[in-house]
Amino acid sequence: MSALEKGRFPRQVGIDAYGNGGFRFAEMSHKGSLLCLPEGMQSWGVTSADALTLESLSPVLAQASKLDVLLIGLGTDIVAIDPAIRQALRDHRIIIEATQTGGAVRTYNVLLAEERAVGAALIAVEKAR
Repeated sequence: MSALEKGRFPRQVGIDAYGNGGFRFAEMSHKGSLLCLPEGMQSWGVTSADALTLESLSPVLAQASKLDVLLIGLGTDIVAIDPAIRQALRDHRIIIEATQTGGAVRTYNVLLAEERAVGAALIAVEKAR
């Protein structure tokens, strides 16, 4: 059963595990990609790095005033982020760090535990590394 009834979990929490096409958090599981934002966790339709667009990141921009850092988990590969995306986030004073999903999950958990204003856009992967 997905933790995201109606596509949303009402608060931001740490991620316990990732892989098998999804994530585990708050003693529940979610199949698919995930946005972790100050106002909660929500399902995210992005399945590959080439589908990352300003439109797909619109929920991030809507909460920009509550974020300092956005971690982008690009799946199993690291690719360049579109300069327009980087500029839009920079215009909102959001620092972005793009890496493989596993690294993004680990860094997100650390920054969240430090009570930093962090968000994550995480593309689901099949195998955890």
